[in-house]
Amino acid sequence: MATSTSSSWGQLRQQARALESQTDNLFHTYSSFVSSPAAKPSEAELQTESQLQEILQKRETVVSSLSRLLNSETTLTSSATRLQNLSLHRSTLSDHRREFVRLKGTISESRSRTHLLSSVRDDINAFRSASRIEEGRSEADYMLDERDRIDNSHNVADSVLSQAYAIQSDFMDQRQLLGNINRRIVHSASQIPGINTIIAKINTRKKRDSVILAGLIAACFLMMLWFR
Repeated sequence: MATSTSSSWGQLRQQARALESQTDNLFHTYSSFVSSPAAKPSEAELQTESQLQEILQKRETVVSSLSRLLNSETTLTSSATRLQNLSLHRSTLSDHRREFVRLKGTISESRSRTHLLSSVRDDINAFRSASRIEEGRSEADYMLDERDRIDNSHNVADSVLSQAYAIQSDFMDQRQLLGNINRRIVHSASQIPGINTIIAKINTRKKRDSVILAGLIAACFLMMLWFR
């Protein structure tokens, strides 16, 4: 009976140590998802998580089997040694359970942080795109306003030129009209008998009056110089 118990104990301990070693290997794989988690858990991550849960459950079963086997032990010396071994396996199992919970939480936090950063980055890109669109629209509006102002300036210039051309045309018409009137007056005057003689006498009198006036002015000037 003791030999059978020792054999069972040895097999269970060997199984416990093998499961602990597998757990360490799975932890190494599981921790790799902490640094760069995907937006959603990948198939490899889910598979590793499932394997860890399964192996921890197996170890719980092995530890329970060791505990039951130890309770049936009658030899005190061997029971003390096996109790120490059982305590070590149980403590290691507890540590690994805590490590599993910690890694799972860290991966979740890292994924949430990555998602938040991605959302912020998307918001920034969307804001920049909207700003570029708004700047493009503002520039286009500015160019349209400038074009409208230039068109208005051209319209004003065209209006001024049109008025100037109209005034010039009126002046030319008036000049032509005055020329026609002058020609008619000269023609009419030439038709009146003696009018040319009268006009010639008037012009002669004007010339004579001008000469007399010039002589008087010169005499006055000389007298002023003499009496001075």
